[in-house]
Amino acid sequence: MTKAVLGDYVDLQRGNTYKSALLEQPGPVLLGLASIARNGGFRRDSLRTYGGESDERMLLRPGDIYVSLKDVTQSADLLGAVACVPPDVGLGRLTQDTVKLNFRNGSEPERRYVYWALRGPDYREYCRSRAIGTTNLSLARDDFLGFPIRPPAASDFAVVELLDALDDRIDLNRRLNQTLEAMAQALFKSWFVDFDPVRAKAEGRQPVSMDAETGALFPSSFASTSLGESPTGWSTAVLGQFISLDKGVSYKGEFLTKRGLPMVNLKCIRPHGGFNADGLKPYSGPVKEKHHVHPGDVVVANTDITQARNVLGAPARVPPTVGGDLVFSHHTWAARHRPHSPLGPNFIYQLLLTEAYRERARGFATGTTVLALPPDAVLELSFALPPQEIINSFERTVQALTEMLWAHDAQSLTLRRVRDLLLPKLLSGELRVKDAEATVATTV
Repeated sequence: MTKAVLGDYVDLQRGNTYKSALLEQPGPVLLGLASIARNGGFRRDSLRTYGGESDERMLLRPGDIYVSLKDVTQSADLLGAVACVPPDVGLGRLTQDTVKLNFRNGSEPERRYVYWALRGPDYREYCRSRAIGTTNLSLARDDFLGFPIRPPAASDFAVVELLDALDDRIDLNRRLNQTLEAMAQALFKSWFVDFDPVRAKAEGRQPVSMDAETGALFPSSFASTSLGESPTGWSTAVLGQFISLDKGVSYKGEFLTKRGLPMVNLKCIRPHGGFNADGLKPYSGPVKEKHHVHPGDVVVANTDITQARNVLGAPARVPPTVGGDLVFSHHTWAARHRPHSPLGPNFIYQLLLTEAYRERARGFATGTTVLALPPDAVLELSFALPPQEIINSFERTVQALTEMLWAHDAQSLTLRRVRDLLLPKLLSGELRVKDAEATVATTV
């Protein structure tokens, strides 16, 4: 069989530095280390735009492939990790930590074949074995281009189509979940922030987005309160009346081992809110009972290592896909219900996603390099408390959306496992495409 190396297929275009003062201004998305998932794939939860001038050679468009030849951690999970610019990111820009793959042959099937070859375990091990440095790791250009790659046969392109199809389904689940999350947030805002059902009844209209039985639970007038205009009969409350906050375990690095309970930490909370399962770390050290969380629990970030303040105070709900028993780190709080609390986890979670709370959390931030949030930022949050029947109706509606979201997460987790299982066998020619398709069909 003809021998080949990666350099037979691609050349590299290095990125360059940018001015941090121009971050978050209109412009291309920065394609730095934060845009690449561990061991490869595009990562969306920390994307930032750049408003400065950029050389055309630094710009990438949907379908372009780029890699990291650096890693700021010792795990080497990002060293050599590859990503592809997705269709919804119209324009991206390289940074000093990433390089674009310029293909010598413009064939799209060949480009996709190379992309998947760089997602396989052989390539990941190759990168780790050639890591240079101690504090910060790097991969030499010649080592990267010297990776041995089997020239594709015609049947390999069918393999590529199957792998692409798996990723497309995973991405579809992601977009469906975005819609479900937006629906839940919109419902909370309509009922408990804008009070749309009350306004509709005050104007003699039937409230929308609910049945008549639920609509009858809302009043038809407003009263003046310390919060301003609130529905008649609703009381003013603070969140600390109904929950307490437990701080997680102050862990030691020696217990971050390959085995142990999954530990929820700062990387598990997405900017502005939501759970990122890729951030979990196994922890084998001693913990107290109060340091455990379970599926459905609400956790809140009390620390932020960036100045953007997008993670500080952000909430997340622990999904069932990550296991039944977890621990959480001291950089997060777990929201614990007080006895006889009328609030459900969906109400609490959505309340902590509102812009009013997010602005409050940013205003309560203390510190310079590392930001911290005092508990009162959460516990003293004021809101209009609706009657129990309305809270129950909201909980039932949003829990149904949440369970659909979790079902999509579970399917995507299975698809990723199947993909990662099949990838090395498919690209080595060990497994026929029809056999792989049968495996996928029986698994999902």
